[in-house]
Amino acid sequence: MPSSEATPPRGPRHAVSPSHVAAGFVTVLVGYSSSAAIVFEAARAAGGGPAQIASWLWALGLGMGVSCIALSLRYRAPVLTAWSTPGAALLATSLHGVPMAQALGVFVFASGLAAVAGFSGWFERLMHRIPRPIAAGMLAGVLLEFGLGVFHALQRDRLLVGAMLLTLLLARRRFARYAVALTFGVGVLVAALTGHWSLASLSSLPWHLTRPLWTTPRFAWSTLLGIGVPLFIVTMASQNLPGVAMLRSNGYDTPASPLVGWTGLLGVLLAPFGGFSFNLAAITAAICMSPEADPDPRQRWRAAVWAGGFYTVTGLLGASVAALFAAFPHALVAAIAGLALLSTIGNSLASALGDETWREGALITFLVTASGFTLAGIGSAFWGLLLGLAAGLLARRAGAGAR
Repeated sequence: MPSSEATPPRGPRHAVSPSHVAAGFVTVLVGYSSSAAIVFEAARAAGGGPAQIASWLWALGLGMGVSCIALSLRYRAPVLTAWSTPGAALLATSLHGVPMAQALGVFVFASGLAAVAGFSGWFERLMHRIPRPIAAGMLAGVLLEFGLGVFHALQRDRLLVGAMLLTLLLARRRFARYAVALTFGVGVLVAALTGHWSLASLSSLPWHLTRPLWTTPRFAWSTLLGIGVPLFIVTMASQNLPGVAMLRSNGYDTPASPLVGWTGLLGVLLAPFGGFSFNLAAITAAICMSPEADPDPRQRWRAAVWAGGFYTVTGLLGASVAALFAAFPHALVAAIAGLALLSTIGNSLASALGDETWREGALITFLVTASGFTLAGIGSAFWGLLLGLAAGLLARRAGAGAR
């Protein structure tokens, strides 16, 4: 049960709420628009053509859809899953010259390691040792880029982004539950009126169901150790760790190990079709955990279920939907992503800096994570967590010594 926010009074609930639908759609829009191109490059690096790329998108969309719906319904929490974007970037640079069958063997191996890490319980034990202010600092650092992106986009397109920003500020005071939906609608309208986007572009898209392609995985020690182990580490450190921190920072005590275990097992099952990795989402999850998704944190799982439905559709239609999302103006996507996350960024900063005993460590976690610092192929969220924990423990020890 979420504990970080006051519990609103119970009122009539509706299975279909515009705020849930909007949050779910924006989640999928941001996920595909921000990193689908990296997935294309990873598939091409392994020698995949259009049919293989479509199959990869089928497996990824279906896997994310099924896991979002099933896990959110099971735990009544907004559990969002995603493909590993850092993992896709790793594959795009590592799979050149690797046969497709061996690449899929790498996916099976890395996902199998994640399943073992989850079901064995050691990942859960690790997460219980991370203080909430440190996790909140990491979350704020991960999301800061998206908040700043609103104003970078405003510099490029003042009319479009300015109209969206004004809509959000006004709507949150009168129609808070529908603020993101109204903001996105205004953005699409302004983009259409100014010629940045046209419904006519939809007619050129090849709308058809994707045909999945099975490729029997083959295993080679060189690729398992050289690519599979780094893929596992990057996914756990850069995706699952922030993903669980996202849940904890928003007050959800959903057990981490089953989530990691089931997403890992799902990756094993869908790897032969191109599902290279499934993990907990962090950035996109914040959209479904925000007050704009639902003022009652106990009901935000409904937004995650809608996201799962949209992911399933994107999987069934494969590359067609990816092309649709790519057709939206970049400024619109950047603006809606940042605006949908404003509340989450603010709440995370307040949680990170509110506890004086962990303030210094949380601040360092925030700064390192936001900096984009990488080492050994592992992203800044992991290193921000380590450095912030070290700084926080030193500060607490020094304070205890002084007393």
